[in-house]
Amino acid sequence: MNLDVHGARIIFQKGSFVLTETVVNTWIIMAVIVGLCLFLTHGMQVHCRTKRQIIAEWIVKSVNNMVGENMGERFLRVGYAPLICSIMGLSALCSLSSMVGMYAPTSDLSTLLGWSLMVFVLITYNKFRVGGPLGYIKGYFDPIPILFPFNVISEVATPLSMAFRHFGNIASGSVITGLIYAALAAASHALFSLLPGAVGSVMGQIPLLQVGIPAIFSIYFDLFSSCLQAFIFCMLTMMYIGAAAEG
Repeated sequence: MNLDVHGARIIFQKGSFVLTETVVNTWIIMAVIVGLCLFLTHGMQVHCRTKRQIIAEWIVKSVNNMVGENMGERFLRVGYAPLICSIMGLSALCSLSSMVGMYAPTSDLSTLLGWSLMVFVLITYNKFRVGGPLGYIKGYFDPIPILFPFNVISEVATPLSMAFRHFGNIASGSVITGLIYAALAAASHALFSLLPGAVGSVMGQIPLLQVGIPAIFSIYFDLFSSCLQAFIFCMLTMMYIGAAAEG
């Protein structure tokens, strides 16, 4: 079995316009999220009577508590909770899409760089809001002017580190899963080929060891790691924006 590691396939291209799996799958996942929101919030009442409303209220309450605890009540009032919830849901579902045979958009670095750039804009906006243009520029020379180059590097490294951390974990998980499948196929061929006669020839071509065993590793690399990386990305987003607002 050959291990095939590839990026997002190009679905359509005309001139400079390129449509890849990343874009298509991201829009599919966004449509799923919109549909899920409509389903959970359909027919909501003042007094909760349905399981759908219980789940919806639990999600809203959990995200509000997380934003309030990590960023402060002011960010909760200005509407950062929907942003954090959207990033977490989109990140988790994009990563988990690989479990149904889709190309995970979070395995494409351009996706994470786009999200990180958005976070960087919000960080910069809050720094401008607190200290103004002069305060923002002055921050590059704190605590002493000689640290200016290092402060610039630190500022640029913030979105890059967020993007590469998330991308590296998801992409490496996909590669490791592929290696496990390839190793199990090779082991299956070597093991069952030892059987005598035609039985060994036939059984050696069937990767029986790939049945069930990869699911154990998938619990971590696909399920746990996907949710964990979504949570970490959102926590870093809240921490960086909250710190920028404090000046």
